[in-house]
Amino acid sequence: MSPWIEYDFNTRMNRLGAVLVTALFVLCCVVPLSVQAEEDQWKPLRERLILDGFDRQEVNAMFARAGMRFDPSVMARKMNVLLSTHLTKSGSVEVAQPKPLTRYLNPVLLAGAYAYLREHADLLQRIEGEYGVSDDIVVAVFLVETKLGKTIGDDRAFSVLANMALGGDFSRIDQYVDTAGLDDDTRQWLVQRTLRKGNWAFEELKALLTYCRQADADPVTLPASVYGAIGLCQFMPTSALHYGRDGDGDGKIDLFVEADALFSMANYLKEHGWKAGLSFDEQAEVIYAYNHSMHYALTILEVADRLRKTDSIFGRS
Repeated sequence: MSPWIEYDFNTRMNRLGAVLVTALFVLCCVVPLSVQAEEDQWKPLRERLILDGFDRQEVNAMFARAGMRFDPSVMARKMNVLLSTHLTKSGSVEVAQPKPLTRYLNPVLLAGAYAYLREHADLLQRIEGEYGVSDDIVVAVFLVETKLGKTIGDDRAFSVLANMALGGDFSRIDQYVDTAGLDDDTRQWLVQRTLRKGNWAFEELKALLTYCRQADADPVTLPASVYGAIGLCQFMPTSALHYGRDGDGDGKIDLFVEADALFSMANYLKEHGWKAGLSFDEQAEVIYAYNHSMHYALTILEVADRLRKTDSIFGRS
């Protein structure tokens, strides 16, 4: 190798080495900084939980788990729905008349529901004896909520509720909400409603942690709906704590266990006024308390009616 080539080669290698060292240094600094920045996003919520009595080490560990990143679209999705409802009530959007949701009146689904009603007669009789809620209503709710336990949600309760709680600050989700054309009053309503919904989510998050401690479950991996409802009958965590019942007698309430979930659902309906002899409208009002949608309430009653009619034809023998 000639001297000038050797010199040029050595110089380039030295420069390359310097560049690699610099790159490695930057990577070592940037990666921890990005992780730290991600953790700092959760800091207000972590501190709020700790202030309310949750163990600092446990809280920090949950937020450090894989996949725990703040996603503003979670709260924005809910606020877009609430905004649409608000505009509907204000007369800005035409209101559709409530009616049963036909997708739950599919003959295949109804046949499965009727088979469930027959196969679990003993459990359903126990529930009716304890809470006064008939088997057709229990199975109808179970069918509509999770298709008899088959669709319990693809989200994770802790992540959903944490995102909504942190998203209570409207500035964090503003660009994800459809605010085009809103007047000042409506925008102010939206900001305040977001704050209230964030506080609601925070209470649900605390209830989730308490429920999971009692049920010996992992809150970070617990399946949930897009808004954080859990279990076979889709209870919000505060409802799980208040209305949950131990249907199988094992000493704990696990809403992913059939007996516990159905006992809890029937208890909820009873506590909200369900009893024998209610009129159709009174039944709809009680079911509306379970899920605030008149379409939902009418669907439950229609499914229950079809189950009763099927039972009257085929019987239980």
